[in-house]
Parts: sequence; C-alpha cells; structure tokens
Amino acid sequence: MTALSSWVGSHKARTSTTAILFFTMRILSAALLTALTFTAVAQHPRDKEIHDADTKSWWHTTEDLSNDSMEGRDTGSAAYQRAADYVQARFKAAGLQPAGDTGSYFQAVPMHQIDVDPKSAWFDVSEGEKSDHTFLLRFLQDITVAVTPNLPRDTFGNLVFRGYCGKDAMAGVAGKFVVCFGTQRSGLPGGAERSANVRSAGAVGIINVDDPYFTIEPPRWPAAYARSVTLVTGEASRPTAAKPFLSLRISDAAFTHLLLYTGHDAASILKSGGAKQPLESFDFPTSFVLKIHLETSEKTISSPNVLAVLPGSHPTLKNEYVVIAAHLDGYGFGTPVKGDNLYNGALDDAAYVALLIQMADDIKSGKLPAPKRSILFCAFTGEEKGLLGSNWFTTHLTIPKEKLVADVNLDQLRPLFPLNILTAEAVNETTLGQTARDLGAKMNIEIRPDSEPERGLLRRADQFPFLRIGVPAISFVFGYDPGTDAERRYREWYDVRYHRPQDDLTQPMDFDAATKFNTFFYRLVDTIADAPTRPEFLPNSQFLKKP
Repeated sequence: MTALSSWVGSHKARTSTTAILFFTMRILSAALLTALTFTAVAQHPRDKEIHDADTKSWWHTTEDLSNDSMEGRDTGSAAYQRAADYVQARFKAAGLQPAGDTGSYFQAVPMHQIDVDPKSAWFDVSEGEKSDHTFLLRFLQDITVAVTPNLPRDTFGNLVFRGYCGKDAMAGVAGKFVVCFGTQRSGLPGGAERSANVRSAGAVGIINVDDPYFTIEPPRWPAAYARSVTLVTGEASRPTAAKPFLSLRISDAAFTHLLLYTGHDAASILKSGGAKQPLESFDFPTSFVLKIHLETSEKTISSPNVLAVLPGSHPTLKNEYVVIAAHLDGYGFGTPVKGDNLYNGALDDAAYVALLIQMADDIKSGKLPAPKRSILFCAFTGEEKGLLGSNWFTTHLTIPKEKLVADVNLDQLRPLFPLNILTAEAVNETTLGQTARDLGAKMNIEIRPDSEPERGLLRRADQFPFLRIGVPAISFVFGYDPGTDAERRYREWYDVRYHRPQDDLTQPMDFDAATKFNTFFYRLVDTIADAPTRPEFLPNSQFLKKP
C-alpha cells in the first residue's frame, strides 16, 4: 500500500468514526433538548397561555407558592413556614431590607388554636327516644359550629324557630336552641345582633340557616374544618363566656329535612326570608331534641408575617412608606371536595404574594423605576382566620404609624375575564380613590365603588386594619356589568372554587387580564410613591375620628 493509499484509508476510517460520533452527539443533544422541553412543560404547563414575560415570571412564582408541595400554607403549619422562608429568600434576593423583628424579615405572630375533632363530633335530632324519626346531621357537610374556648362537650335542647331573631321575638327560648334565618340583608338583624339577642334571652345556642337566595355570594359546603385561631395578647385577652353558648350554622337542605315532620313548609320559609318578607315564629314539637357531642383540642402556635423594605430614592420622601400587602396563608388540608382535600389557595392569595415579589424583582432589574418613597412589602399570616397578621402588625408596628402614607392591599382579585372594570374597596374614603380613577382612565379601566356592600368585603381583607388605625388604604376586585359573561365567570368562581381545593393552578385564567392588572398595580404604587403630597381621608370618611 502506497503512502497515499494508506493516508486515504486512515482518513476514511477517521471520517467514519467522526461521523458516527457527530450523529451520536446530535441524537443525544436532541434527546436532551426534548427531555428539557418536557421538564419545562411539566414545571410550567401554562406558559403557552401567557403572552408577556413579566406575567410568565409572576405565574412561575405563583406555581412555587401554591403547588401541592406547599400543602396550602395553613397558618401555623410547617408548610406555611416553608412558604415564609421562600418569600424571605426572594425578598432578600431582590435587594429588600428586613423590616420584621430584631433585624429579621419575620414578625412573629403568637396565636392560640382550638380544633373540633371531626371524627368524634355528632349532631343528632330525634323525635323522642322511641321514634323512628331520627336525623343525623353530618358535621362540616350539613352543620358546623363556631369554635370558642369554653365549647361544651355535650349539649341538648329543644328547638324553636324565631324568624330573623330580632329582640322582640325571643319569648320562650330559655334553655333551647333558637333557629334563625341567617340573613345578610341590610335592614334586618345581622349575625352579631342575632347572636346577642339569643344569648341574652337564655338560650343554649343559635342555629343560623343559610339563605339560598343570597346569590351574590352563595353559601358553600363543605366547611373546610371547625377551628378557631386567635391572637395571643395575654391570658386576659382570651374570650370567655359566663356560660357555654353554641353558635351553629346549618345548610338550607338540612333545614328542609329537619322540618319534614313539623307541619311547616321549609321552602316557603326560605323563599320569604330570601325576599325579606315577614317570618312567623314557631316551636318545634316538644319531642324534637337536638343532641350535640363535641371534642376539642388546643395548642399555642406562631406564624410570621414576612416584612421587607425597599428604601426610597428621594432624600426626604424616603422617610415615608407606601405599604403593599397580600396574605400568604391558605386553608391547608380540609374536608375533601370531589376527592381532593388540599386547599392550594392559588388565587387566594398566593398569586398576589407572587406579585409583590415580581414588583421587587422588576425594580431591582430596572424594569420598573425606583420609587421616591420607601415601599414596605408585607406578606401577612392568618388572614383566613380573621385578619390576624395584619391586625397584629397594625398594633405592633415595626415602622411608626405617622410614616405610613398608604396601604394597597392585594386580595379578592380574580383575573378570569377581560379587565375593563375594577371595583375598589374604600374608594370613596380617601384620595386614593381618585388616584386610582385617574390612572384607570388612562388604561381603559373603569373604577367603581362596591355595588354589593352586603357581602362586607371592605372588612374581610387586610386593608381594614390599616383604615382603622388611620392609614389610607384601598383594594380591588375584578368588576363586571350585570348579566354579562364576566359576571357568570365571577359567580362560578365563588360557587365552585372560593375556599375550596379547586382554587388551584389548573383553574381557568385570563392571563392577558392578569397582565393588565399587574401593570395597573405597578403604576398605582409608583404614582403614590412619587406624588408630592400624601393621600388623605375624605371629609365624610367613616374612618375619620369624629369630635
């Protein structure tokens, strides 16, 4: 073999080997790319629905906070602490400074928890000891109880119905359970008034019947659990009662079953109550006895608010703070719905803690301008248990109250349909309302006052404690016109997903609407932070201290 032929032969061999390696590498690279693509899809399955990079990043954080591994972030749980650690790490990575206790990002919130054991609880209505008419009410499905520190273990009593349970309807109720139509309508006794009337008349308990005609926020069953979580501010602050008193809630279906053998028409009573028509009082047959057995457990828990500050850029305005807040807690594990017992709380309210994080990231990266005033980022605990974290913060401020110029709270938001209308809570209480209207007009978003005040949304979210201490505050709900598809989607969400396992990462979303709201929020906070004057309460605000 000549030198040339020898070279050609070895070259062909090397070329063949090189080709094989080349094609092998291409196959491996393609396989790796495919695997990575599948992994990305598995991690972020909704990316194709999102048309904006900032919104995509926001939703990825929402996924981190509300996937199954976060176990619903129940107040006081290890899962909540994992979520708090995650938020702290993200705040720190975004360059925010700690604003909690002793130089940390956490503000400890001490709490006391009481649970009713669902396995041992029972509610039995029988018509005499030998009667076949026995009705076992299913705990958390038909009936639930408000948990108090002195909840009695065993209680029994006859039943009486007293309509709306006004004070003048309380004759003959001592030692009995008083059944009341649980209206939320204006002009009729509210829940606190009904309870006070029944208690003062010597009854052993009150049973509020759901109003099935209150369709703006229909009653929801099952209840997740029967639990009380209260702030610990000293033993003297723990509520006690002179004698045990039970406050119960019953579904309209269970009420209907209860009345089967009484001669009274439940459907007529419910319809009249739903229409605010007069209701007649009556006593159940004396043979009807409600027997209740409850076992409770108690423990002390602690769960932190996560607090961080972005210092302002202006030499004097940086000494004032705009609060932006959302609640980190959810319901954790609870009564199963369609076989699912994990209440992820994706839109309520993980998505809006994620929006706080996204805003911090965007300011650090320069996508959003640095604000002149300082921004206080608050991820509150215990909102679902009664605004516990925000109440604790506003009574144990880590920044002096006079330096807090405003609070913008993120809760109750549902980006389910195109954003053209925002309902604003407290819109007519402070100048923040006009600021929001002016900004909304530039973005084709109409700002409206709450058209359903009977729901009490103003007092059910974390803006309320700020208003009570004299800090102007505002929050928003996606709005709609009556009879539209937007209203249908909104009502469906409350009926199917609100405080249920179905509020998860797979639920229907309008990500373009989310993008528009997120942009509105960024611009609103920037406008408040850079304005030369502070927001103020309007002269007729209910939150102004009157002389």
